[in-house]
Amino acid sequence: MNKGELVDAISKTTKENKNTVDKILTATTQIIMDTVTSGKKVTLVGFGSFEPRVRKERDGRNPKTKEAMKIPETVVPAFSAGKIFKELVANNIEEIKQSLAKEKKEF
Repeated sequence: MNKGELVDAISKTTKENKNTVDKILTATTQIIMDTVTSGKKVTLVGFGSFEPRVRKERDGRNPKTKEAMKIPETVVPAFSAGKIFKELVANNIEEIKQSLAKEKKEF
């Protein structure tokens, strides 16, 4: 599902017009990005949390030359699914497998 499809689904569910839904969704994602960028965590109970995480320096290899190199420490955005979200996914294993198999056939 892409942003346009999400806007359509929210609009259909809430009976709001698509333009309003798009503005709200855009504002929501921007606020989440701004908050995480400032070093804070955003928690949506049941859905999950967005937060910045430090990825420590590590050893790596240049894929072209195979030469060893140090990959520097960096901060990355991270998402952790909430309990309710995890349970919903876990309870729909067969449907998810079928959907994934169908997507692979389409490629």
